[in-house]
Amino acid sequence: MTTIGTTARARSAGREDAVLAAGIAMIAVQLIWKFALVRRTYFRQDDFHFIARGLEQGLSWDYLMRVDFGHLMPGPFAIHWVMGRLGVYNDLLAHTVTIGLLAAAGLALLRLLHVLFGPRPAILVPLAFYLLTPMTLSALSWWAVVVETLPFQVALPMALGSHVLYVRSGRFRHAVAAAAWTVLAMAFFVKAPFILLLAFVLTLGWFPRADRRPAWLLYLTLIAIYAAIFFQRLSASVTLTNDAVRPALPDPATAAGFTWQLLTSLVSTALGGPWAWQPIGDDYAIAATPQALVWAGLAVAVAVVAASVRYRRTAWLAWLTLLAYFLLADVVPVAIGRIVQLGPDLGGLELRYVSSTASVLALVIGLAFLPLRGEERPWLRPLPRLRHAWIPLGALIAAGSLWSAAAYARLPLGDQVRSYVETARLALKRVPSGSVILDAHVPGKVAHAMFFYDYARVSKLLGPLAAQPVTWTRRLTGPVPRPLAFDGQGRLRPVVISGVRIPQRDGCTRISGKETRLRLPAPVRAGEWTVQVGYLNPKSTELSVRLGDGTAAVRAGSGFGWTFAPVRGGGGEVRLRTLDGGTACVGEIRIGVPVPAEDAAAIPPDPVTR
Repeated sequence: MTTIGTTARARSAGREDAVLAAGIAMIAVQLIWKFALVRRTYFRQDDFHFIARGLEQGLSWDYLMRVDFGHLMPGPFAIHWVMGRLGVYNDLLAHTVTIGLLAAAGLALLRLLHVLFGPRPAILVPLAFYLLTPMTLSALSWWAVVVETLPFQVALPMALGSHVLYVRSGRFRHAVAAAAWTVLAMAFFVKAPFILLLAFVLTLGWFPRADRRPAWLLYLTLIAIYAAIFFQRLSASVTLTNDAVRPALPDPATAAGFTWQLLTSLVSTALGGPWAWQPIGDDYAIAATPQALVWAGLAVAVAVVAASVRYRRTAWLAWLTLLAYFLLADVVPVAIGRIVQLGPDLGGLELRYVSSTASVLALVIGLAFLPLRGEERPWLRPLPRLRHAWIPLGALIAAGSLWSAAAYARLPLGDQVRSYVETARLALKRVPSGSVILDAHVPGKVAHAMFFYDYARVSKLLGPLAAQPVTWTRRLTGPVPRPLAFDGQGRLRPVVISGVRIPQRDGCTRISGKETRLRLPAPVRAGEWTVQVGYLNPKSTELSVRLGDGTAAVRAGSGFGWTFAPVRGGGGEVRLRTLDGGTACVGEIRIGVPVPAEDAAAIPPDPVTR
């Protein structure tokens, strides 16, 4: 008998080792596969704002605890702060962190499945779903989303696994571990409090006999403290326009449209979709599921849920938990914080809003189809003979997931933005010290000015890359020698005023204290303009430049040069006079906006490419 028992235990241990080894191998293969995608990504949009803001700030309470669009996230802000001091836009470091977090999230989910269901091979199915699902793909190409959602996907299964150990053993240290993992998640993601609600439902539905009131007191205390800090910081935080943060509730039709669209996106990606993507620029995309496949996916989802509810005793509760989590954690925060700006259709196709739900869905798949370790009477009725009929469906989902991933990988991803930033880095290294650079907005492919305001200006975004002192100016005023501007590829070129031009007359036009009128070849509409005046003066003087109702006073130096006057006005003529009683001799005059001269020599001559 002893020999038989020892052999049985050895076989059990061997099977357990084999299942865990297979799970670890699956996670390793996923890392290799996803690294091929991650390595092609770069920073985008919010990433530049967060890193630039971190470089401006100390690691203070106010910096870390600012609520950004409804997100309290001191963890990501701390990472951005460090990132800015380790190479500013260090994509190699970002990729390393991403892959490390992906590995940790996969291992954390494997641990949770093992704790809940035991070392049975079936736990590899929900693990495979999590590793393959396209639900998380777009989030991996956005650094700001990575550092919010992936730590949460590590902490959620770790916290639930520790809670299950506490429920089974009664050892309070496991509850403390669950609370600690939840606190870690709270530092990164606004959905973290729902971890404890999942723990509560898990206990009531699958461990109803467990009476663990000390843990509930601990968990409720955590949620209360988090809520108090969140709402206090929400009231103290301001937007980039220095306005108070005011959550806006959408109208019922907008909320319903967003909820339906996001639900269909969740279902489609759970079944291997979206199969097609709608690019948002070159470095990101949202779901573009064909409408026929949306309805087919909903039909398949209904069939899967119905089959599980027919046979698995608590399957209904698993799916109800998923629906409640989706509504409370995925829909409500976005509906309050952003859907008014995004609209229901665009917001509902954004998979980053459900990317972190992939780990919850993997857990629900396990709860809906697998008995827990030691669970009594898990089935409502005997299982059918065709119990492996799910395998063809699983194969189709896996194939669809690979198809969707391949379609996403066909995007240029971070190539163009990386080229712009790295070209600008090289330009700032080569430009002469003390150069004057026009502080314009970067291209929208890098950061949209309508969202990030001053943080979309080159001084904020590219200034930290400068290897030597340069001067940034938003408006050219006075005799600025050889001003430069960044072109659309990140190269520095001389500035030219693009607009109307009054050519130089024979010799020059003498200007005195009496106003001289110079007619434009074509009128300019009222607006903000830069007037460039070329001159050849015997001595320095001060000029009054008038365009319509707008007037500016600027200095014009001695000798040959040019001066710039920012004027708000319009009309068909420009009027000049000296203000100090002296005389000036002016040549060519240009009125328009300062832009990089595309036909002039660039620094560097060619954009940086990989």
